[in-house]
Amino acid sequence: MKNWISFDFNKVFFCALLLLITINVIVPYSEDALLLQSTKALFIPIFLIFFFMKNKFLGIPFISFFLFSFLGDISVTFFESDMFIKASTVLYFLSYMCLLGVIISKFNFFKVDKVVGVYLLLIFLINGYFLYTLYGLLKAVVPDSVEVLLFGIKSVTLILLTFFAFGKYLNKDTKPSILFLLAVLCLVFSTVLNYVSMYYIYNWSFVMLERVIYAIGLYLFFNYIMEENKNQMIQKTFTSDAVFA
Repeated sequence: MKNWISFDFNKVFFCALLLLITINVIVPYSEDALLLQSTKALFIPIFLIFFFMKNKFLGIPFISFFLFSFLGDISVTFFESDMFIKASTVLYFLSYMCLLGVIISKFNFFKVDKVVGVYLLLIFLINGYFLYTLYGLLKAVVPDSVEVLLFGIKSVTLILLTFFAFGKYLNKDTKPSILFLLAVLCLVFSTVLNYVSMYYIYNWSFVMLERVIYAIGLYLFFNYIMEENKNQMIQKTFTSDAVFA
């Protein structure tokens, strides 16, 4: 019976993802900026409603992450044009910092294999060079130095987040670590597509793809949280049984 309820909830949660993806595939055709941003802002509230149907616990770091991300999603309602870009960048940066805190707290630097460490360092250097090149191109396109600086800070945070998530996965190949890595990669790809639409060429297909990847990323984060909560429950039960044994 328990397995049936769990399976049924997983189906409902997945259907919520499909519904949001469908909405955000249709909406970009309108090319209405306010409508586009409003539909994106539906993601987190709807996922939270379904999440709390079965789960009762959500840690402060993830509450902060979802809060800042939600504020970033709806910031277009309060700010216009350049102000919106700066405000949303700051809010998304704060949300990524929350995730960075989560992954660093679970990352044991002293248990990283040397080969894995060298591999991660190489990836970090390549990503750093790519960011430096992109930063130089953006400076030539965007005249506002503050906006370019915020872009750089947000991008560095994403690179660090990917670095630690990938390191955690290589060091400990578990379902939660895979879910977290995939969710972070979705954030990275959706952010890159957002940069392309914002600074280079606007195309409804890019906007649609960005929203779909962003929705999948949030879905994976919620699944990661559920897996972590389940593992903690199992660990507590095991500890309790060991004490009374």
